[in-house]
Amino acid sequence: MQLVVGRIGRAHGIKGEVTVEVRTDEPELRLAPGAVLLTDPASTGPLTIESGRVHSGRLLLRFAGVADRNAAEALRNTLLIAEVDPEETPEDPEEFYDHQLIDLDVVTTDGTEVGRITEISHLPYHDLLVVARPDGGEIMVPFVTEIVPEIDLAAQRAVIDPPPGLLDPGAAEVATARGAEDGNEDQGEDQGGA
Repeated sequence: MQLVVGRIGRAHGIKGEVTVEVRTDEPELRLAPGAVLLTDPASTGPLTIESGRVHSGRLLLRFAGVADRNAAEALRNTLLIAEVDPEETPEDPEEFYDHQLIDLDVVTTDGTEVGRITEISHLPYHDLLVVARPDGGEIMVPFVTEIVPEIDLAAQRAVIDPPPGLLDPGAAEVATARGAEDGNEDQGEDQGGA
């Protein structure tokens, strides 16, 4: 299974380093020296990470064969893709990879069918579960413990306790605002990604 784990940003310095927007909860594993990553566009890869460091809160990587600023700048906006074993799970039982959550059935605490998770949207404060409704609509559910108290991978379902209005059309803004307020005490920050 292939998962996007980062996006290359601007070149840093003159020796081929680039900034990287991290899109994984495990950068120390996925973006470690020696890792070989596929790319989108495919024509720029695969890329092998030669070295990495954090500078002023940003991850900087250097790839094998990328020796100067021009070569680094040519990689800008390239997506970095890791091959992940679909059976692999995070060490913490309260964390989940995106691929584990996609296609889970979503039900309320009383068993009412809500829909199916189609995507995970990673935001700065918390993640959102994008849920396709049976009627063709879509809702966004903040992935915080208060709203998503249970993920049951064996039963292939996510149980939600929706606040008033979440399941109504146009309620995504309300849910997002509520989740942002609760974001610092939630499970979403460390659940998404690869």
